[in-house]
Amino acid sequence: MTKSILLIGSNGQVGKELQQILPSYGDIISVERPTVDLAQPDTLRNVIKSKQPQIIINAAAYTAVDKAESEPELASAINAIAPRIIAQESQKLGAFLIHISTDYVFDGNWYRPYQETDATNPLSVYGKSKLAGEEAIRETCAHHLILRTAWVYGTFGKSNFVKTMLRLGAERQEIRVVADQIGSPTWAQDIATVIAQTIPRLTSEISGSYHYTNSGIASWYDFAVAIFEEAQQLGFPLKVERIVPITTAEYPTPARRPAYSVLACGKISAILETHPPHWRQRLRQMLRDLKIGHGE
Repeated sequence: MTKSILLIGSNGQVGKELQQILPSYGDIISVERPTVDLAQPDTLRNVIKSKQPQIIINAAAYTAVDKAESEPELASAINAIAPRIIAQESQKLGAFLIHISTDYVFDGNWYRPYQETDATNPLSVYGKSKLAGEEAIRETCAHHLILRTAWVYGTFGKSNFVKTMLRLGAERQEIRVVADQIGSPTWAQDIATVIAQTIPRLTSEISGSYHYTNSGIASWYDFAVAIFEEAQQLGFPLKVERIVPITTAEYPTPARRPAYSVLACGKISAILETHPPHWRQRLRQMLRDLKIGHGE
């Protein structure tokens, strides 16, 4: 029997990819603002009650990491309070809740990949709000899958690191990029694919928290260098001649970020019986898609 899947946040980087993939896995009901506003609890409750889905995927979040430092109430409303409401309604329906979280729940003081069971200690308002959302789901909804990911970029949407670098690379000869923050760049399409692949496997036994990123590690500087190397080969218009590595201290931001946030992905890999593809390979594919006009 076909499952009914409610996708909240269908307009984001991962949400748009899910819209492409999910129809193969069930009857998809996509909702976004203004139909549902995560800062307005009643709209959330109403849409879940009216649609009565068997699976709820929450791909929506407040993701403006620096802005969250001056908007803690809004970040909390969207990233902490809204997931609790979704979890409450999921529990009432007996639905399975899939929720996307972040590497920013960790402080980055370790230098080995973070396991799902490692202690959390977020440094920023954004990270704290996302952790509060995770905790609310664990407390409230028996059947849930929390998927932490990191360094997300997508073919869709205007605001991500790859698209910012391409824009700056077309305008400037020199770009300075932080070289002392380490993580795993991850293509939104791969996150969406993994979420879709979990759907036939959703049972009470697999409820819990998981990590998923593309494999391999990089600094933001390494990532930028790779973007320009791949983009140049594909014929993107670029002026950039020098990429200068700098420290986090040389590029102060309102929010503190983890210096190391590589996530161990063995748990999800074991369930799906597949290994995450390398970030450089997926970057190349994303840029090819962008070049031929996919995304926006």
